[in-house]
Amino acid sequence: MNPAVEHFRAGPLPRLIRPELWARRSLLAMLVLLPACRGSRPAPPARPVVAAASAPVRPAPATTSAPAPAVGATTDDVVRAAVAVFGDSAVVAAADSATDEPTWDLDVRSYETHDRVEYYVDLFSNRAKERFTARMSRGTRYEPMIRAKLRASGMPEDLTYLALIESGYDPHAYSRAAAVGVWQFMSSTARDVGMRVDWWVDERRDPARATDGAIRFLGYLQRQFGSFYLAAAAYNGGPGRVSRGLTRFADELEGMAGEDRFFALADQDYLRAETKNYVPQLIAAALVAKMPTKYGLTIDSLPPYEYDSVRVAPGTSLSAVATAGGVPATELRDLNPALLRGVVPPDAALWVRVPVGRAERTAAALDSMPDEQARGYRTVRVGESVTPTSFAATHGVSVKHLRWFNPVVKTTKRGRLVAGQSLRIPEDAALTYARDIPDPSLEKFGGAGGRTMLRSRGVHVVKRGETLGGIARRYGLTERALKSMNGLRGTRLLAGQTLQIKKSTTASSKSFRVTSGNAKSRKSTKKSSGKAAATKKKATAKSPKVASRKTKKKK
Repeated sequence: MNPAVEHFRAGPLPRLIRPELWARRSLLAMLVLLPACRGSRPAPPARPVVAAASAPVRPAPATTSAPAPAVGATTDDVVRAAVAVFGDSAVVAAADSATDEPTWDLDVRSYETHDRVEYYVDLFSNRAKERFTARMSRGTRYEPMIRAKLRASGMPEDLTYLALIESGYDPHAYSRAAAVGVWQFMSSTARDVGMRVDWWVDERRDPARATDGAIRFLGYLQRQFGSFYLAAAAYNGGPGRVSRGLTRFADELEGMAGEDRFFALADQDYLRAETKNYVPQLIAAALVAKMPTKYGLTIDSLPPYEYDSVRVAPGTSLSAVATAGGVPATELRDLNPALLRGVVPPDAALWVRVPVGRAERTAAALDSMPDEQARGYRTVRVGESVTPTSFAATHGVSVKHLRWFNPVVKTTKRGRLVAGQSLRIPEDAALTYARDIPDPSLEKFGGAGGRTMLRSRGVHVVKRGETLGGIARRYGLTERALKSMNGLRGTRLLAGQTLQIKKSTTASSKSFRVTSGNAKSRKSTKKSSGKAAATKKKATAKSPKVASRKTKKKK
């Protein structure tokens, strides 16, 4: 096989018609109907290929053989014989064969009568039915791949419904907080779990790479909290907040175990409303999505997200890849949503996805293509006394497109380009594949001002590379005390995670809740502080600049 070629096949994973159940039912029928041969045992049948399992399948040891049921065997005899081949999950299959009821590998049934779960089931199947159906239909493209990756990692496959409620399986979903992609990652968290997020590449938009990152993140959270529902809450609201809640309400949660701990924590006046409703939405989505006909939904199916990949040299344009492989532009863009500027980044070779069966042809054609034809830009040296506008006009591109291909442009104080620097001039063909999106490094709630405000409230926002011991020393704490304040078991931190760095008192907690939760209180507080500042300004004759700085508050 060509070392510059990779293949990915998730295979279609139907939601309700599960082939492994039909295979097991066939076996059960054989075990019942075939007469047992006296003195001999049938060879164990081969295990079926699992296409879409909701319950985990534990294969029997290789040395186990299926005992032959006697003529007229009871149902229990048949089940025991099937378990010898398939493991305990054969019991689930036997039950399903009679009812065709779906199964879940998250604890959904225990909470389906919870009032918030019932509210969202009603919402998804009635008022928001059209939107939910559209999201489910879009998910038929990505769900097989997501389930395959979850299954391979040992995680519950039904965590796929987190992607449903996060983004509706939209690779280009963009939230008000600048979270991006199917799994709605902030850029700092995405980098922390191994994704590339920069000017050229944003792997949060890549459904496969983002799923790998989500699995790593959710796995870490599940190990920390011992519950998938608490992990989901931490995924939405932040692990620091969930940790502090578990510590703060330890007495109220005493005696609670497993997934009940999330609902016990949600009953306290602590988690944000969005986080409280996050798990009920997940459960409701799992209920409706696996029984669409019961709720009157008709789901359209899309082709599964499958592809081959070709290793491509730095700077190669997607246009050149499309020409080499004979791939339609829309299909190539759809397979490579992470490439933002229509080219492979200039600093590194990259795997570019092509339709199934096109990899060998594409790799061979690119190998024989001249470099200047494959590259998506040319490089030009800047002369004296040139403005960005005049430089762009001279070379037939807009200033906007010039900046797309030159994230760092050196200019003088007078706004002219610094002479001698080299700038990339994009080719028209490459621009047809470029995406007009915000700078991936921007995070609306990750700026220095936000950190300063949080620090004043006794909260530290973890930056990339910081350690628990280093943060503890910075604030005059021991590592043990910092872990205790935040309910942490281990020492691993994630960029963007928040840590409590001051012990909060009951009074200060009440004060914070009133000022942050009541709009009228906030308004009156602003007026009082404004009057106080004005009085102080008069008395001390402070400069207007100082006074405005004291009275201005971030909304």
